[in-house]
Amino acid sequence: MKKTLLSIFLLMAVTVFAQQQTVTYSINPPTFEDTTPITITINGTSINESTWGVTGNALYLWSWSYDVNDTNQMDSPSNGSWTSSNEAAKFTYNAGTDTYTKTFTPSVYFGRNGIGRIGFLVKAKDGSGSKQSQDIVVEVGSFQVNLTSPVENSASIIASGSNFNIAATNTNGAASYSLKANGTVINTNASTASYSYSHINVTNNQTYELSVTQGSTTIVKKFSVVVNPNTVSQTMPAGLVDGINYNSNDTSKATLVLDAPLKDFVYVAGSFNNWQPTSAYAMKKDPVSGKFWLELTGLVSGVNNTYQYWVVDASPLTGSPSLVKTADPYSTLVLSPYDDPWIPASSYPNLPAYPAGQQFEVTVLKTGQTPYNWQVTNFTKPEKEKLVIYEVLVRDFDAARNYQSIIDKIDYFKNLKINAIELMPVMEFEGNESWGYNTSFHMALDKFYGTSDKLKELIDVCHQNGIAVILDVALNHAFGRNPMVRMWMNDPDGDGFGSPTAENPYFNTVAKHTFSVGEDFNHQSTRTQYYVERVIKQWIQEYKIDGFRWDLTKGFTQACTASDQSCTNAYQQDRVDILKKYADYSWSLDPTHYTIFEHLGTEAEEKQWADYRVTETPSKGVMMWGKMTDPYNQLSMGYASESNISKMSSANRGFAANRLIGYAESHDEERLMYKNVQYGASNSAYNVKTLNTALSRMSAIGAVSLLVPGPKMIWHFGELGWESSIFTCNDNSVNTDSDSTGGDCKLDTKPQPQWVNNWLGNSNRNKIYNDWAKMITLKKAEPVFLGTSTIPNSNSLTVNIKITNAGLTSAQLKDVLILANFDVTAQNVSTGFPYAGTWYNLMDNTTINVTDVNAPINLPAGEYRIYGNKTANLAIEDFEKGSTVNLYPNPVSNHFTLSTAVSKVQIYSVSGQFVKSFASNGNVDFQFGVSELQTGLYIVKASDENGKIQVMKFIKK
Repeated sequence: MKKTLLSIFLLMAVTVFAQQQTVTYSINPPTFEDTTPITITINGTSINESTWGVTGNALYLWSWSYDVNDTNQMDSPSNGSWTSSNEAAKFTYNAGTDTYTKTFTPSVYFGRNGIGRIGFLVKAKDGSGSKQSQDIVVEVGSFQVNLTSPVENSASIIASGSNFNIAATNTNGAASYSLKANGTVINTNASTASYSYSHINVTNNQTYELSVTQGSTTIVKKFSVVVNPNTVSQTMPAGLVDGINYNSNDTSKATLVLDAPLKDFVYVAGSFNNWQPTSAYAMKKDPVSGKFWLELTGLVSGVNNTYQYWVVDASPLTGSPSLVKTADPYSTLVLSPYDDPWIPASSYPNLPAYPAGQQFEVTVLKTGQTPYNWQVTNFTKPEKEKLVIYEVLVRDFDAARNYQSIIDKIDYFKNLKINAIELMPVMEFEGNESWGYNTSFHMALDKFYGTSDKLKELIDVCHQNGIAVILDVALNHAFGRNPMVRMWMNDPDGDGFGSPTAENPYFNTVAKHTFSVGEDFNHQSTRTQYYVERVIKQWIQEYKIDGFRWDLTKGFTQACTASDQSCTNAYQQDRVDILKKYADYSWSLDPTHYTIFEHLGTEAEEKQWADYRVTETPSKGVMMWGKMTDPYNQLSMGYASESNISKMSSANRGFAANRLIGYAESHDEERLMYKNVQYGASNSAYNVKTLNTALSRMSAIGAVSLLVPGPKMIWHFGELGWESSIFTCNDNSVNTDSDSTGGDCKLDTKPQPQWVNNWLGNSNRNKIYNDWAKMITLKKAEPVFLGTSTIPNSNSLTVNIKITNAGLTSAQLKDVLILANFDVTAQNVSTGFPYAGTWYNLMDNTTINVTDVNAPINLPAGEYRIYGNKTANLAIEDFEKGSTVNLYPNPVSNHFTLSTAVSKVQIYSVSGQFVKSFASNGNVDFQFGVSELQTGLYIVKASDENGKIQVMKFIKK
């Protein structure tokens, strides 16, 4: 019952496989019923408390029970949590004998009757890491059965035609024995306390059940035999790839390919052979590549099939299993017994059922699938320099936690004017409530957010609206359910999970970098490189993903150790080369693909990627994540110390190309607004800690960040001034202490105040949203923002940014001056206009006459100005709406009318959800009835006969 612990700090997810201490124990009485009080005694000399960090002899029991049929396992309700055991589970320390004792009655302690076995281990209060003993399982009842041969739940590997011996004994007198093989009774013995049987000439794989009955009690022991099929060596058909190969001409066939070096033979077990593979389902082996392959026949088009590989090593390393049952590493859809029962049908309708009686993930195979009908087949991506990316965690964007909820709110993104959405990882990850970085199957879509077609619909809808979709991918590592981990793993306790062995052709046994998460891929392995390229191809070609944000690229080196952070942070040539190789492969499939590295490392190394192939047509170059949270948060709080924002510019990092995705917020850093209201500066007249005051400063943050030339990023709901900590817990408390009971709350599912409390209807929050939308429009529409910027390399609360595009003429908007005052008092802000004359405030196109180019401008606290030498397109008040159609009355009671004849009207909630539509057929007197709508703010889209759209808002009383 090994505990796999998932804990993600910053962008990281860590799996800890415990290296257990072996304890010695006794149980009194040794034979007991579930209603009998028992005492478990642990020998204190067998536990090294210091290695567990235990003080005060505080050890705890972690226990579970099985029913008499061994089919229903339940943890004790007294356990507590793995990182914080209940005090009810604490052992009593006996100093005189140096022992630990725990006395309880099983039926009471486990809250159930009919217990056949109990399991337990000893642990520290926080059992994470290696602070636990081995698993111990003992029988319950005066009637007990001991399977002496083979080992219970084992899989014995035998040669075809061999005899297989089964032996067992029982207590409490004679019992009746019945042995089943593959569901058929093959032997019985009505009265014995010592059973033996030899199953002769075994030529097929067998699943055995030995049922032993005494009185009204039956105990079942399970075990199996896997027959060596003497693998056939046969050349694999040309053109096959690892994983599922569908036959384009025959939907009754599919060919499976598995690369499993050092393995002796492989079976394919699945729904098509009732999970009892015969020799006909033994995979053949290609004599050149060494890959296993098998053509499946008799499949039915459109029907879901499920399967696993039974991968056998007849002479495994010590501590490694002979048989591993695993899903396909190249699965595009997997079913999980651990996660699927909690996936809501509203998100994934008609989820295929996990096959009864199996363990671990299984792969879904379906021939004759209907391809998604893409509406946009030739999407033109926004220019890299004009990108404004909106980072989204699907789970926390909306209470529905699915792709449909994002589709429903597409107008929210359109009205903000962003042109790219970046989804945090959506590849199959462990669990459902996750950030997604604990990936286990990189080619499979996780089902918690919705179906494959629904994600494609989201991408299609984004493309229809000019929005690119970028996918966050975690290819530095994989987690313990990953088939390529499990096929070559240490698993001394036999629970089916473990860490890579020295034989593993994909993973390092010890991470080669400091920021170790999960199991560390060896990216110098050609097999790993093949796998990564297959992953890239899947998401670009199958899902039309426009770009990847590569998580934790510092981990792509083989040159360092886990303890040497200076090495990990230093320039590493192998890392530069392999990441260029992966970028090259992406661009070979899609020359305009966005490649983004979350490196956060040395500028010398990042320059290698940022300037790579930028002179080509189309221009390449890797975009780099540019964390600027700390200096921007200093500005927003009102503190000059460490407020230098000069590194928001690519040029100030030495990149020739404008490839820095600068951001003030991302999923990894604390919210600006949270720190504003917690720690902001103040005086008697102005207090940043006041919510509305803090909100009023966020428009200025947008001005001095979004408009700096080069791609930029927003973390969701920064545009509405989200002030909740990223460490907000499920119960709305805040816990930032990763060492506390249960760890910090960074990964907890967040509340949804932005929709529940209608933040778009809040004038203070709506102002940020609208101001940022105008700035983003400026960035996309005006060529000046493709130019160069000058940002003083200094700490100051008065910000002065000059932007110019030398390629433009003086008749165009070619010079911009951005000023901001982040102090808590009004300040005279230095200017330095490039020339005298009329300048325009680009947020409303009002003018100022500049006679002294260096004359300072007085700005109130938290205010900003964006001046240009010419007016800006679409930068006037209500720029997003136009002004040719008026709606009245407003607020609305029962109906409204429009000042101009239109052909179609659609009403949406402020969250972007469709509410109602009208076909007015050009009738200028048409009354649009809305009496049934609830009180609140609504958006109206009116279309005329030429398809021209006007957008308005009204308040329903």
